[in-house]
Amino acid sequence: MAKICDLNGKKPDIIYPTFWEYKVIFDSNADEKSIIKECVGERNHKITPSNSSKNGKFKSFNLSVLVNNDSERLELFSLLKKYSKFVL
Repeated sequence: MAKICDLNGKKPDIIYPTFWEYKVIFDSNADEKSIIKECVGERNHKITPSNSSKNGKFKSFNLSVLVNNDSERLELFSLLKKYSKFVL
């Protein structure tokens, strides 16, 4: 069973700017570099391959992006979610 960190209803303190890590999963035929470039724009970022699915339908990447505030971090999550299969 998964354990959940209880912060007593408080949001964690995140000190910005910071490099935020996303795990992004795409269909195997997606052009991940173009999609990520479109989403992150000119932000400083680094993308590294992670895994491919056993049957080759999906591929995943670790994406580290410099974000300046909470709203920028959440906006980027929404953009990535729009163009990818999953974002963690």
